[in-house]
Amino acid sequence: MPTGHEIGALNGEVNLGDTVAIVGSGPIGLAALLTARFYSPARLIMIDPDENRLATARSLGATDTISGSAVEQIMQMTDGEGVDVAMEAVGIPETFDTCQSIVKAGGHIANIGVHGTSVEFHLENLWIKNVTVRTGLVNTNTITVLMRTLQAGGVDAKSLITHHFPLNDIEKAYDVFGDAANEKAIKMILTAQ
Repeated sequence: MPTGHEIGALNGEVNLGDTVAIVGSGPIGLAALLTARFYSPARLIMIDPDENRLATARSLGATDTISGSAVEQIMQMTDGEGVDVAMEAVGIPETFDTCQSIVKAGGHIANIGVHGTSVEFHLENLWIKNVTVRTGLVNTNTITVLMRTLQAGGVDAKSLITHHFPLNDIEKAYDVFGDAANEKAIKMILTAQ
């Protein structure tokens, strides 16, 4: 939750009435969805090829979901303007490129994903649009606020938990998460016996 909140919603500067697109509906993208809702955006669009994760996103408040050609669909949905905030929550060049392609003039890109390879940064397109690009590593300074919000029922983080394993089955848990699409896995809970 802190990563989705701090690096997604806060770095993306989500505001009242914004159109927000989150590329990647894994645990971090879904946490970004949950915490972006704190700021009352008008639209929350989730992009992912996994229909199960998109169904979860809809149940958590996504107003729209896209599993196919995201750039074309986003531009149609926004009358060619793009989104106010594009969050990258995967960490691969293709998803970062999607964010660069869908952000509107004056918009924000919040890069949440951990990239293991270089991306092509299209400064030639972004500079004239006055786009803000922010990245970072979670520093957990919002955990206290998030814990109070969870305790008060202001966010449903339990819905992200799809599997429970005893701690001694940690290898099985990794295997299940490694095949997340087939296993319909989002977040694992490991418990001591």
